Amino acid sequence: MAVDFTIGALSSLASTGKTGTTAAATSVVRQTGPSFAETLQNVAQGTIGELQGAERISLQALSGEADIRDVTDAVMSAEQKLQTAISIRDKIVTAFLEVSRMQI
Repeated sequence: MAVDFTIGALSSLASTGKTGTTAAATSVVRQTGPSFAETLQNVAQGTIGELQGAERISLQALSGEADIRDVTDAVMSAEQKLQTAISIRDKIVTAFLEVSRMQI
């Protein structure tokens, strides 16, 4: 059960004077965008694509078909995406470990 934190739900909760959950304050939140898993998958696929693009441009530079500036830009962008993906992974692992240590 998810809690809808709209102003109407909060005002009805405040008007009842109760600290518990009321029927107006609890409702199912409708999902309108992509799920968390889909978002992570899209970020991972974008990172992989960026790394593959940087590798492709690097190989083109070795054969003399690409400028060194293009290679530098592609590699720096891929590195930034990779660092972001690693940071997200670390946060997810930390959150999982924290949840697994919770007592039920």
